[in-house]
Amino acid sequence: MKKRGVLHAQLAGYLAALGHKDEFMIGDAGMPIPKGVPIVDLALCGGVPTFIQTMDAVLEETEVEFYTLAEEITGKNPPLLEYIQKKLEGLDGEMVPHVELKKKSANVKFAIRTGEFTPYPNIILRAGVAFPA
Repeated sequence: MKKRGVLHAQLAGYLAALGHKDEFMIGDAGMPIPKGVPIVDLALCGGVPTFIQTMDAVLEETEVEFYTLAEEITGKNPPLLEYIQKKLEGLDGEMVPHVELKKKSANVKFAIRTGEFTPYPNIILRAGVAFPA
């Protein structure tokens, strides 16, 4: 039995299957996921799990090289934007209108739905390459 890291079997499998340049999304409870995109639904109830809890767990297991956020997060959720910028410090990223982020989500390999209810906690992450130490 796995005893640390991501224990959710479906999510662990999707993360393990990521290849370089594959994109995936972490989103809130209400983010519309395009038809055909596999969903790892972690949402239990409002706020459980949070975006931050989910992102922390995913980043422990995944190398990321680029990210895309909705530009609306800047004015609507500055604390979460600060967390993301600190967590992904040194990585290139882009801000696009939320409508564009939703369009881009049609091309992700999978989407993770959290229980987050704060404004614009949606991010597309692009897998990087992990080099052994």
